[in-house]
Amino acid sequence: MDGQKILLPYNFTPYDQKAINFIVTTFANQKNIKITLFYAYTPLPSMEVTDDKITGRLRDSVSYLTKKISEQEAALQSIKDQLVQSWFASVDIKCVFKPRKKDVASEIIDLWSTEKFNLIVLNHKRGRVKRFFTGSVYTKLVESLNDTTICIVS
Repeated sequence: MDGQKILLPYNFTPYDQKAINFIVTTFANQKNIKITLFYAYTPLPSMEVTDDKITGRLRDSVSYLTKKISEQEAALQSIKDQLVQSWFASVDIKCVFKPRKKDVASEIIDLWSTEKFNLIVLNHKRGRVKRFFTGSVYTKLVESLNDTTICIVS
């Protein structure tokens, strides 16, 4: 399996660690493995706020969310560091941390169409009722991507 380009959409859940563990145990000793860690966050609106009580709270909320986004970006970098400690070359691991313009599945499909990954590793949590109504990322990807391997880790 040399020459693999692997996409790992990351969502900061405990299930993501299972996907990381799968990649490490399956690919750590192989050469020419390129891994892209991907996270698309909901962008915050830009706004001007005055110094009254209500907009002050809004500014504090936006400031808190901005800090959380920065923490997530740093956490994604720490996942890269974890992979480097597991014998992957730092130059072979790329982090894509970007504001989301579409739903997450569409963002993944767009990235896949430009990068042409051989493998997408997804995690999946079974049993949520809302997925029955909204669909899930992995269902949309499986239905949309015909020329790649999708590994579901649950």
